[in-house]
Amino acid sequence: MNLQDRIKILGWLRNYLTECPESLQDAKENAAYQNSWFTPEFIDMSISNITGQFLAPGVLADVVTRYHIPDLQDPIKTVGLVMAGNIPLVGFHDFLSVFLAGHKQVIKPSSRDNVLLRHLVEQLCTENPAVAGMVGFSENLKGCDAYIATGSNNTARYFEQYFAKYPHVIRKNRTGIAILDGTESEKELEKLADDIQQYFGLGCRNLTQVWVPEQYDFTALLKALEKYDYFMDNHKYKHNYDYVLTINMMNREKYFTNGSIVISPGTSPYAGISNLKYARYTKVDDVISALNPDEIQVICGHGFTPFGQAQCPGFYDYADGVDTVEFLVGL
Repeated sequence: MNLQDRIKILGWLRNYLTECPESLQDAKENAAYQNSWFTPEFIDMSISNITGQFLAPGVLADVVTRYHIPDLQDPIKTVGLVMAGNIPLVGFHDFLSVFLAGHKQVIKPSSRDNVLLRHLVEQLCTENPAVAGMVGFSENLKGCDAYIATGSNNTARYFEQYFAKYPHVIRKNRTGIAILDGTESEKELEKLADDIQQYFGLGCRNLTQVWVPEQYDFTALLKALEKYDYFMDNHKYKHNYDYVLTINMMNREKYFTNGSIVISPGTSPYAGISNLKYARYTKVDDVISALNPDEIQVICGHGFTPFGQAQCPGFYDYADGVDTVEFLVGL
């Protein structure tokens, strides 16, 4: 497929996702059935970001121009993709990058997100059978020319060893934080609640820790987070909340809760489902110097990424800060 064909079929895909015919509705229902964290609300949110931030015609044209993507790659490489499954279609950006760059790809999807991307590729192949020569799925990724793998810190060590002889991009655990100064408005705190709780907090761009001034009062933030009280109707989320609350009670931690999330002290930026860590600061510069940049995907706050934008990455907001398209074009 030449570049014009690839751009054309991606435009068709954007329309398919936007119009959401019955076939896509069935796939979304199947994905939600297979993984109860993939609620219709959050599947739709992921699709909306894909159509608005990744597949918009102006975005694709800009990517092609910025990276001087050729009409046909010569030689065409085969790229193996190991995808994560923490949020719906989390691996779509990698799929799109390889496809747009003009290389072939073999995808090993996560067992937790094994429905939606397969469905989209099937629809693409039906619309243009040439797609089948560029995209495939396999549990065995041997024989590829390059690899892009996303996983935990533990699996990353395995990936580094397994793919050491090949060009590769290996991604590890990442998370997001917020730096609050106490002047946040009610509307900003509502958006902050979205950054924390969208996708049940499972995304690498979710905010799992807030840094606050020494005398910060959590009352307003807890109030804003009440918009996600309905999460308690999800039995898996409720079990996580009950566990986190019990641990904090047993440890006699100084925690705060509104009945659906626990805010507890913690110097590590990582927190589990239904848990938000907090740390206090006197100077913002001290916060920045205390952070490990290899752990942080996004920082929200005044002077940083605006509240409410953590889960709305643009095409160039590359995971782990590694320019995927540059890597692919450079092959």
